[in-house]
Parts: sequence; structure tokens; C-alpha cells
Amino acid sequence: MSHPFVPSPNVAAIKESATIAVSQRARALRAAGRAIIDLGAGEPDFDTPAFILDATKSALDAGHTRYTAVDGILPLREVIAADATRRRAGRDAAVTAGEVVVSTGSKQSLHNATFALFGPGDDVLLAVPSWVSYVEMVGLARANPVGVPGDPSRGLKVTPALLERHATPRTRGLLLNSPTNPTGAVYDADELRAITDLAAARGWWLVSDEIYGRITYRLPEAPSVLDVAARRDNLVVVNGVAKAYAMTGFRIGWSVAPRPVSQAMTALQSHTTSNAATESQYATLAALTRTAEADAAVRAMVSEFRARRDAARAILSAIPGLDLVEPDGAFYLYCRAPGNDGTAFASRLLDEEGIAVVPGAAFGTPEWVRVSYAAARADVEAGMHAIVRTWQA
Repeated sequence: MSHPFVPSPNVAAIKESATIAVSQRARALRAAGRAIIDLGAGEPDFDTPAFILDATKSALDAGHTRYTAVDGILPLREVIAADATRRRAGRDAAVTAGEVVVSTGSKQSLHNATFALFGPGDDVLLAVPSWVSYVEMVGLARANPVGVPGDPSRGLKVTPALLERHATPRTRGLLLNSPTNPTGAVYDADELRAITDLAAARGWWLVSDEIYGRITYRLPEAPSVLDVAARRDNLVVVNGVAKAYAMTGFRIGWSVAPRPVSQAMTALQSHTTSNAATESQYATLAALTRTAEADAAVRAMVSEFRARRDAARAILSAIPGLDLVEPDGAFYLYCRAPGNDGTAFASRLLDEEGIAVVPGAAFGTPEWVRVSYAAARADVEAGMHAIVRTWQA
């Protein structure tokens, strides 16, 4: 007799990542013979810089194939701690390697943080639109995600006043992302300072996802909460190498947090994945220490992203009155769909034009769509022309 599967309460309500689902559908249609341009991916289309690949090979040749400490190899954690200390500019004690946990991608770092910090009965504020996994991570921790709609006049960013409006006596923290996925908006230093001040005053944990920090167009690097916060005893800062260094498959992210939080996150990780892949940690060490080579590679990628962004905006200017968030970072365009129905518009684009984009419903804003320009410039331009045609049809 067959035994029917009934999902446990742990996963019964969880939803598949919508951004991954779009890319999977695009690949399936391509495999079936359709000519598909995937503008739904959140992955740089550049090759990993050669010096990082060489460092990976050297690590393998040196026998770095065994377990490491759960929280990562010490030299890597020391480099991350030193950068965090530099950002603090002497405002408090130096960040130590013991406050750094290296994980299998920044997604795991965020998951570790939400599990360690939040639980049943806690409200956690999320700036909306928000990356698809935040809601699910908070839910898996049995906490309650509370969406805070961003201000359209500020590029859909949240403000202290908006956060206060949605706070409750049960609010325990908030998740913030800058540069922002899906909009490409960047919080400036003053905006971040105001939010960190509020979190400190209210006794909230602030989890700051800064994975796109080096992909910016007005500044060499986006401001970090570490740059501006008066104190860091309520901060968990998450970053990684996936986006800026085109190392998505290496699966390395990290968190910087107060020692008790890092200890809890390490204990959790010891019972899930243990250490991140050893050779990937050594590759990341090269990316973070061979700065001249890394900076040149990042500058080249950002320059091409900027050119694609500008070309895309120029084409989309053919749509009168298009509501488009100004993308100062990351590699996304976020625009309001015709008829305020992002799902219908995304379906039309895929069915009629073979262009895959992500409906804004995935990010809590169903009126919008996200378009990635992490694709060849010719594909980005073809996709923008298709959007214009579909819009005007």
C-alpha cells in the first residue's frame, strides 16, 4: 500500500523561489526548442576572474579538501573582520574573527541569522518589495514577517516613519537590503543612519543584506550599516562573493555579528551543513586579498552593467510615463506593468516574445516586474524592445 506524503508543518506553507522558478521555466522552454532570452536571472553572466580560478586549483593541489572549522578558515575570517573594523573607523572595539561565520552562500548566512534571532511570537519587518526568500526564512523561524511598503517617491525604499507605522510591541527586528533586489535602489549613508538609529532606539535586531554592495553606479561601493551605525551590538551584516566576483557557484557568504550571535549561528550551522566548501573558502580568500586584481575585475563588470543599464533605459524611454525605479546598484530594472498586473505582463512577454522576467508578486508588489540586465548586451536590448512592443500592443 502506498504511503501518501503529508508535509510536516515545518515546510507545509513554504513556496518555491519564484526567481529560480522563472529561470527553470526559461531553460525548459529553451530545451524544447523555443528561442528564449532569460532576463529573470539574479546571476552575473561573466566568467569568474582567472586569478580566482587559479587560486582554487592551487588550493586543491595543496590538499585543501578536508573539513575546516564550522565557521570557516581563520585567515578568511580575519580578512573579513579586518574589513569590518576598517568600516567602524575606531568607533568601537575591533571586529574579531570570532564574530565572523563563513557559510554556504549569503542565503545560508541570512537563514542562520533569522533562525538565531527570531522565533514564535516575533514580528520581523521587511522592506517591500523584498527579496523572495526573506518571507520564507522568517516563516521557517516561526516568526511573523511584516511587510513595510516602500515610498514610491524614494525608489520604493522604506523610512523610519514607515517602519514605525508598521511596528508592534512584538517587533523584534528588521531585514534590510541595499543595493536592493529587486529594484536596484541604494540607501545612502543618511538613510541608513536614520534606520540604524531607530533600530538601536527600539531595541530591534537589524539584519543587513549587502551582497550587491560593490555593484553600484554613483559610488565605488554602497554604504554599509557598519559605516554609519552608532553601535553594532544589534547588527548582523551579511555579504558574500557571488555577485561582485561572479562566484555564484562557489557558494560562499558570511555574517558579521556580536560574538554570542555568531556562536549561535555556528552551532546551528554545525548541525546543517557544517563548513562551507574548503576550496571555495580559499578561492574567496584570494578574491578578498588580491585586491588589485579583484578591483580591476569588479570595475570591468560594473562598467559593462552600467552600459547595459543605460542602453535598457534608453530603449524603455519609448514608453510614455513609465514608472521605473532609478537603479543605482545591483543589475535590475523594476518597472510598473501595464494595467498594474505584473504576472499577466510577464506571461505575455514569455509566451509572445520569448522573454523571461520575474513578476513583482514574487517580491510583494504584484503591480511590478523585475528585469535583469545580467545578460549579454544584445539580449538585454532585444528584451527591452520586446517589452516596448508588448506594452504598446
